[in-house]
Amino acid sequence: MFDDTRRRSKALLLALCLSLLPCSFQPLPAFADDAADIAILDRTAKAFSSVVKKAGPAVVQIVVEKNATLGDLRQTPFDELFSDPFFEQFFGRQFGQRQPRGRDRIMKQQAAGSGFIISADGYILTNHHVVAKADTITVRLADEREFKAKVVGTDPQTDVALIKVAGQNLPVLPLGDSDSLEVGEWVIAIGSPFQLSKTVTVGVVSAKGRNRMGMADYENFIQTDAAINPGNSGGPLLNIRGEAIGMNTAIFSRSGGYMGIGFAIPINMAKNIEQQLRSSGKITRGWLGVMIQDVDEELARQFGSGERHGALVSEVSPGSPAEKGGLQQGDLIVAMNGRKVDNVSDLRNRIAETQPDTEVSLRVLRDGQEKTLSMRIGSQPKDLASGDRQRSRSGMGSGILDSMGLSLQDLSDDVARQFGYDKNQGVLIASVEPGSVAEAAGLESGQIVEEINRSRVRSIRDVPKALAMGRDGKQVLLRVRSEAGSRYIVLRAE
Repeated sequence: MFDDTRRRSKALLLALCLSLLPCSFQPLPAFADDAADIAILDRTAKAFSSVVKKAGPAVVQIVVEKNATLGDLRQTPFDELFSDPFFEQFFGRQFGQRQPRGRDRIMKQQAAGSGFIISADGYILTNHHVVAKADTITVRLADEREFKAKVVGTDPQTDVALIKVAGQNLPVLPLGDSDSLEVGEWVIAIGSPFQLSKTVTVGVVSAKGRNRMGMADYENFIQTDAAINPGNSGGPLLNIRGEAIGMNTAIFSRSGGYMGIGFAIPINMAKNIEQQLRSSGKITRGWLGVMIQDVDEELARQFGSGERHGALVSEVSPGSPAEKGGLQQGDLIVAMNGRKVDNVSDLRNRIAETQPDTEVSLRVLRDGQEKTLSMRIGSQPKDLASGDRQRSRSGMGSGILDSMGLSLQDLSDDVARQFGYDKNQGVLIASVEPGSVAEAAGLESGQIVEEINRSRVRSIRDVPKALAMGRDGKQVLLRVRSEAGSRYIVLRAE
């Protein structure tokens, strides 16, 4: 019996040891994995917080005011600007305040935006549309200090402005390199949406190189899903190192509020503008002197290109740098200075950013043969650079025509003779985008537009005003002339 008891005891001891042995090889409990994940999230959150703490003091709120007499209030250009739906897209009507100022019946209009300090002595970057035509500009820092600011210079064609306050040892936001930015990277927006200063939102870079939005003449926007709302305009878009890699400028919205799509001017473009404004107070752009159009698959085949990229030369201006450099109508520009040209906007922006009198190399396809041409960039003529081509009163400017696939240009003497038109008969249809609303309506290059919304147009300068005459911001009435005569056409945005 004693032996039986010993055997049972040994068996129980062995079973106990076997049951305990695997425990040392068991994975960590589930809560340990959770703790590790939470630690990663905690470090990420602290990283975002650290960026905001360092960058936040250099982000400012900008309040602009315009005074007008009661009798002139409805007639002032500034009033039109503040009532413009485009302007309201960024600030909202609730910020357009009109208040009597004593017996002289002065009315005050007010709006707000954002900006960021780029030098310790008070230079601040913001949007042109934030400070344009303001009588007074007040800059409010994160620590509640306030300064009166003056405009150093603005560039309506990129919507960039440089202003200055009389401060010293101010917090500065470092500027990054927007060219190195990748789609999918984390970005942080700081600004004053709806006048709620020091508001921070986080998202990613959704896309790069967005253009043809109809918001500026030169567009190369960074698209982000970081929440941007009215009042964020002019504020910085930061990378995870706390560097400004963009300037928040616009939103896509059907309601006036955030819908997940915001646009920022790349900081490299803004830096180029800022440097010129600081040194001379004006912008000088490069000029080639050509009309160009994008290349679709069919055009690429016709011009001997294996890829759908480049800019097709449809016209060369007499005496221009392009003509002097040997460019010809029908040349397909596929590279500039050894770097591929993606499309018309890509080439246009790069030429504009090139300083006049700089020699560039263009690789072109001509009759299926590749050629390399060298030419010296000229200075953009004043009639192209001068236009503070504000958006039309409909708030869409010529962007509505771009969205319909229609590109217009002035009717030159040579082109007028070529097509049998009078010099001031209308504006020329330079190109029609394949598959667009304009193409579906039967519009073609070489036709001329004589009326827009029943308003006579004789040059490109007449177009914004004529667009403003439309009853519906989503459709345009055109009277178009071709060899067969004139006809009315209604284009409706899809």
